[in-house]
Amino acid sequence: MTSTVGQLPRIVQPNLSRFFEREIHPVIESLPASPVLEGGEASSLDQVLDRAAAQVDTYTVNEVAKAFTLTLAGLFERQLSRWARAIQDSGLADMNGLCGFETLLGGCAQQAGMDLALHGLGEELTQMFVVANVVRHGEGRSCERLRTLAPDLWDEDAGDYDDLLPGTVVASEHVRIRPADIERYLRAATRFWGFADPLPLAVTNATYGRA
Repeated sequence: MTSTVGQLPRIVQPNLSRFFEREIHPVIESLPASPVLEGGEASSLDQVLDRAAAQVDTYTVNEVAKAFTLTLAGLFERQLSRWARAIQDSGLADMNGLCGFETLLGGCAQQAGMDLALHGLGEELTQMFVVANVVRHGEGRSCERLRTLAPDLWDEDAGDYDDLLPGTVVASEHVRIRPADIERYLRAATRFWGFADPLPLAVTNATYGRA
């Protein structure tokens, strides 16, 4: 591989790690959240206010987690695009026709000689991207696809979350992204770059947060 193509995976991988360690993890850990939301008749106004605050806290944590997933997916897609451009410029392969995240991911994996089925890598990265689309657009094909790919991201009986929005229940608003999900997506993205890294001592199994 040429210098730029060979070096980019080693450079962009820690950029993902730093974003998690310096921004995502500290912010998520600093947000208040209640493991269980109390129901039933309140015995005082203070209890009503405390319950309302707990509902807002857990709702906000989920919104922040969704926003970070959107940002993480965008960062990883830009990294793929940059690497594909480097491969194209080096003359190693024609990468111009790779339109869309999954096509780009598959093309880059092929150039790295990588099996995306290994460790569920392609599945996790695709899920991250589809989640990002649902966060960005709400209802639509991506939301329907996500219900098939990851039904566990919905839990209508969860005791630690209430949708604050009034009106008809909207599936895209009930997607639950927990810290463990963000860590899954991050591990998949950094593992991808570890497998793509041709340099010595490539990191292919880093751990983050609760992992």
